[in-house]
Amino acid sequence: MDIIPAIDILSGRCVRLTQGDYGRKKEYSSDPVEVARTFEQAGAKRLHLVDLDGARSAAPQNLDVLRSIVSATSLVVEFGGGIKSEASLEAVLEAGSRYAICGSIAVTAPDTFSAWLDRYGDRIILGVDVRGGLVATHGWLKTTRLTAVDAISSWRDRIKQVIVTEIDRDGMLRGVNLEFYAGLQQQFPGQDIVVSGGIGTIEQLAELKAAGIRAVIVGKALYEGRIKLESLF
Repeated sequence: MDIIPAIDILSGRCVRLTQGDYGRKKEYSSDPVEVARTFEQAGAKRLHLVDLDGARSAAPQNLDVLRSIVSATSLVVEFGGGIKSEASLEAVLEAGSRYAICGSIAVTAPDTFSAWLDRYGDRIILGVDVRGGLVATHGWLKTTRLTAVDAISSWRDRIKQVIVTEIDRDGMLRGVNLEFYAGLQQQFPGQDIVVSGGIGTIEQLAELKAAGIRAVIVGKALYEGRIKLESLF
């Protein structure tokens, strides 16, 4: 199982939100590049980088941070937040991100998203953010009537990786809904269902691995010292 450490950027700083609430943020570092270096030195190969400013605006706002991390490390970066136009998508990829995470656009403009898949293929990761069982969009600020299964089913023949985030658990360190994620992975064996939101202990990671999960994103538990970097890689 791949472990992917996370960095969330707000105003150029490394922060974590609780349940996606911008009013409940905690800053952990003013130097995201140094945090990324720490992850790499511990053995991480991949980085989950989220532009929180971009997530609630019309375009990515922290591409300079992305460029700096790519320049300073050899981490494979997946970048999400604010990718609502092809110009933004191209900017993210040109800035050095190996993958672009697209969520809202897949729901709000499926024809556009389909065209992006035609052009960029596996460099696009589908992001599915769920609150109360329903998919949320626009930086988790709007809720649709779609379930995670609905959202993934629409693209199952064209997407290889899907990051599924339980918003209600994100930043809470209380663990994830194991049955929910295991069920998704069983229902979509052709996709890698990447678990995001809520991981609090190394034991929870072991349970996910035993359930057949292939990749997990870990954020706050690392910053809070609940999980030690050296135990992961």
